[in-house]
Amino acid sequence: QVQLVESGGGLVQAGGSLRLSCAASKRAYGMAWFRQALGKGREFVSGISWPGANTIYTDSVKGRFTISRENQKDTVYLQMDSLKPEDTAVYYCAGRAPAYQPGREEYEYDYWGKGTQVTVTS
Repeated sequence: QVQLVESGGGLVQAGGSLRLSCAASKRAYGMAWFRQALGKGREFVSGISWPGANTIYTDSVKGRFTISRENQKDTVYLQMDSLKPEDTAVYYCAGRAPAYQPGREEYEYDYWGKGTQVTVTS
């Protein structure tokens, strides 16, 4: 079993930046970030392969968010720039093992963090 712990969420004004971190208790191969806004379903944001050559993004964050990983620390990051109020959500880290590539669907992931709140004010 892999435990995932997110950190880095907070309150920021539109146009600002935040960096989310996801620390894993041990290696989880394909990793991703999902988010869930109040009253909505959970949606895919970005994913990264093991060891990190392949990254994917949902269209609404392309060019603004960057996913990366530091494998020696079993940590995945989500750098979020040019934040918009519509990015407000709880952000969840997800991992899958032993699949090396990320997926876009929740069912593809075996491990989940508890989430970190991101609030963007206008």
